[in-house]
Amino acid sequence: MPRTKTGSVRRQGHKKVFSLAKGFRMTRNRLFKVAHEAVIHAGQYAYAGRKEKKQQFRTTWISRINAALSSLENAPKYSRLIKGLSDKKVSLNRKSLAALAVKLPNAFKDVVFFSASK
Repeated sequence: MPRTKTGSVRRQGHKKVFSLAKGFRMTRNRLFKVAHEAVIHAGQYAYAGRKEKKQQFRTTWISRINAALSSLENAPKYSRLIKGLSDKKVSLNRKSLAALAVKLPNAFKDVVFFSASK
């Protein structure tokens, strides 16, 4: 049997890595070994970033709700609002509460005082 080389298969793999490394600086887009390391690390950062984005959005929603609560008179604190909503079995998440606070302040006010009532 003749000896087989990995010519076309290896070239395809390298081309894939170089296409992923497009836009990287210096040898990170030219040398395969360096580009491969850079692509692997970029993938790890992207994965972590997708998780971190969710945390940042939640933080933003909480601060928007808090700001809207502080602008209302006789409104409960954030933690009491969330507790009151869960006690009343209102299934509004923080994202929708923040949207209400920004876009429909009157509806947000109604929700807040509904959760605070006994």
